[in-house]
Amino acid sequence: MINNKYLQYYAPDIQMVHFMMFLIMYLAALLGNFLILATVALDHQLHSPMYFFLFNLSLIDVSYISTTVPKSIAVSLTSIKLISYAGCVTQVFLDVTFISGELAILTVMAYDRYVAICHPLQYRLIMNWNVCIQMASASWVVSVFHAVLETTMTFSLKFCRSNIIGQFFCDIPQLQKISCSDTNAHQVLIFVLGFFVDSFCFGFIFASYGYIFSAVMKIPSTEGRCKAFSTCTPHLTVFSMFIITGVFSYMRPKSLSSPAMNFFSGILYTILPPVLNPVIYSFRNKEIQKAIGKITVKMKIFHSFGKDYA
Repeated sequence: MINNKYLQYYAPDIQMVHFMMFLIMYLAALLGNFLILATVALDHQLHSPMYFFLFNLSLIDVSYISTTVPKSIAVSLTSIKLISYAGCVTQVFLDVTFISGELAILTVMAYDRYVAICHPLQYRLIMNWNVCIQMASASWVVSVFHAVLETTMTFSLKFCRSNIIGQFFCDIPQLQKISCSDTNAHQVLIFVLGFFVDSFCFGFIFASYGYIFSAVMKIPSTEGRCKAFSTCTPHLTVFSMFIITGVFSYMRPKSLSSPAMNFFSGILYTILPPVLNPVIYSFRNKEIQKAIGKITVKMKIFHSFGKDYA
């Protein structure tokens, strides 16, 4: 490892654009996700399994985008583009943890929708609070374990070719490129591990929605079918975005691989989901919109009382 430092890639001619773009998207992600977190926490009517898992998803999104973007924003304003070896290890570990956590929570949310639509009379019995907490805890534990394995395997490689990373954060594929070790075995292990985790989650989600669509089509009224589908639409949209950004980032052909394209793909799967997820879940969700309205009214009343007693 040259000087135990990694030099990150930044295009100097768009440095200020990079700073403003990342800052705006980061603040938007924080605002949207903290609004979801506060709304779910403060409104007792949202204390249900569906919103408990949405709370976990927003918590993951805040943590995920905060792993890489603040550092990138900070160094975009300076001529020093370095991150320490320990900082790089930490970024990889947290990045994998939150990516895995997002997929795990999306899988649990698919099961929650399956139970709600296919077994509505048993929903409260099956999805009790003990089960919800156990499922969320298992998602976090599996994600951390997955991250430990991938991080350990990645940093068991020797780095002596270069200290330049073609990305705005420490990304495993970019680290493999600057390794002087034989990365073939490492790539196979990473692929097998990721394939095992991803295929299980994807298979579970697709199977859940297979049963959901079958059950929904048996609902006699059009209004009932639309209502059932509307509860699944946000989750399906978020899951589809997760797949599309992941596939583009990690499975695109080599002909589309360049520093600029790597930079763009990094934005797609590290920044876009945390920014858009709160919008997707609150855009047509009347319960969340109603809860936000109630909180806003309470804040106005509290503010008016404060003025009266000032």
